[in-house]
Amino acid sequence: MTAELVRGQNHTLPQTRLEIRVSAGSPVVAGATLGDENGVVRGAEWIAHPGSPQLPGLEVSQQAAAGHRLAVDLEALPETVHRVTVLLALPVGVGGPTRFGTTAAPFVAVTGLDGTEIATFTLTGLDAESAVSALELYRRQGAWKVRAVGQGYAAGLAEMLADQGLAGAAELAASIQEAVARSLARSVAPPPPRTPEGDRVRHASGPSDPGPAPAAPPQPPAATPVQPAADPGTASAPTPGGPIDYAHPRRQHAAPPTPPPAAPPAQPGQAAQPVAGDATGWSMDERLYNQIWGMFEDLARAAAAYRSAVDFAESRMDQELDRSLSDPRNRIGGAGDRAREEARAKRDELTARAREVLDRDLAQLAAEAAVVEPALPAAYAGWDNPVWHAHRVPMELPMALRLGDLHLPERTGLRIPLLVRLPLERGIWVDSGRTASEAAALTDSDRLRRLAMETAVLHAARLLAVYPPGEFSVHVIDPAGSAAGQLAPLVDAGVLAGPPAAGPQGVASVLAHLTRRVDLVQMAVRAGAADSLPPDLDTGEQLLVVNDFPHGFDDRAVTQLRYLADEGPAVGVHLLMVADREDASAYGPVLDPLWRSLLRITPVADNHLADPWVGHAWTYEPPVTPPGSRVLEQVLAAVTAARRAAGR
Repeated sequence: MTAELVRGQNHTLPQTRLEIRVSAGSPVVAGATLGDENGVVRGAEWIAHPGSPQLPGLEVSQQAAAGHRLAVDLEALPETVHRVTVLLALPVGVGGPTRFGTTAAPFVAVTGLDGTEIATFTLTGLDAESAVSALELYRRQGAWKVRAVGQGYAAGLAEMLADQGLAGAAELAASIQEAVARSLARSVAPPPPRTPEGDRVRHASGPSDPGPAPAAPPQPPAATPVQPAADPGTASAPTPGGPIDYAHPRRQHAAPPTPPPAAPPAQPGQAAQPVAGDATGWSMDERLYNQIWGMFEDLARAAAAYRSAVDFAESRMDQELDRSLSDPRNRIGGAGDRAREEARAKRDELTARAREVLDRDLAQLAAEAAVVEPALPAAYAGWDNPVWHAHRVPMELPMALRLGDLHLPERTGLRIPLLVRLPLERGIWVDSGRTASEAAALTDSDRLRRLAMETAVLHAARLLAVYPPGEFSVHVIDPAGSAAGQLAPLVDAGVLAGPPAAGPQGVASVLAHLTRRVDLVQMAVRAGAADSLPPDLDTGEQLLVVNDFPHGFDDRAVTQLRYLADEGPAVGVHLLMVADREDASAYGPVLDPLWRSLLRITPVADNHLADPWVGHAWTYEPPVTPPGSRVLEQVLAAVTAARRAAGR
């Protein structure tokens, strides 16, 4: 049973591996400090924050967001640590709220790893504070407890850290806010540009101005919070029937050699029509890539503005009811009923206005998606796109690869392609666990494993199809041979580097081969002697598909796999794992860095990916081929033909 805590109340923790989930009305910075037996933070190395997100037994988010999940392993903390304090702070200098009194009350929940809530705490009563100690986990007589704190600080993060005894609190607070402002890391990494970019905006705004979009590295700015308007009902909205500018006026850079296509002229009284490739870039693929990321951001911010307005309307209704019913004279007769009706009517009016603006923005994005999807190149296109039927293996590597689709509950039919840059910057984990999501829990475990491997095969096939002939190789480890049916398209087409490896010897052989390749390339790069590589070494990109990890892996093989996950992407060796994390629980926390280094996707719909701007939980839809279609076999046949023609 969940303990709903009030300020000062404590509750015993039944387990030591926990998640702390934070939900706020606008993006906040989440961090944690470690304290000794006196509650003193001994140094900056005892603080987990966006600029330094990992400590032994503790990991926090690397960006400001409206939702956070902090991972805590109390048994892994140093013995000198007796207290973990979870802190929240409003980002500074990004145009967001400056005090918690203007946002919805933050909500904090302590949960088990399976999502079961242990204790919750709503931080009410905040006003001028811009930082708050939300709750603390503390050790008492060998047992761990959680206490609801809710101590706010008007002077912000610096005052809060100083209150915990930290020397140099002001300097550290400034560095934390700077790290947030640069948005050092993203849950879903934003697109790094090939040309300097500015921002993508719409001229149609929701109940509040979402603020500027983030530019990509090398200097990405902060994820700008969405602020609730003073009154969503009176916030500016697009003029009905007015033109919508689908250009990107705040992208500041030198003009590319070829301008984006011009939108068709609008009819009098009608909005301008969207066109595919209206973003900036040096090629149509780059313009489409930037346009998709702009759509992703626009949908995130439109939904955030709507949710913020609804929260504001609910909060305003509660405040009006509290003021009205605080007078005893209004508690009898019809005065109280009238006050309730008026407050609810105002709430409904504000919510309806916010929904009207949201629906207008969603309709614009849906119109844009309708023209963008058919124009996508194969690397960005869904498997049902006709572009695959005439696909030819390219001679140049595309910018990005589609891993599936994303959508929000405000409009589930509006899907945004999830694109990742190529070459892959980190490995991919297809989660075959039944506890991963509600949809997974309702799926038979054997079917879920089959779906996970089918998803991995589709990703491997797409990578083979978009890389130039001979520049991409796929290795497969299937220790028990349980994925023979799902791997059949790749095996039959002859596109694998070798037969799927089975048994301990097969696992060891493939891992040794790829580990050797990583070692040799790393040494050659460091020595500046690329021409000294052995002539038999394949310098093309390599993908290792691992089915049903950790079955068939001994300790040495696990160590090699972790090495490939950490060091491989930088030298062209990538990992695609199909695994259930619970199956690897016997290894304990030793594999936690492995899971965190991979991009987790699922074979069934699951809402676990967060955007880098407001931190919404997006529902991920895995790729599928149309029922009865042989598009996968056709694409793999094209890969085989291209390799044969190139003499590979």
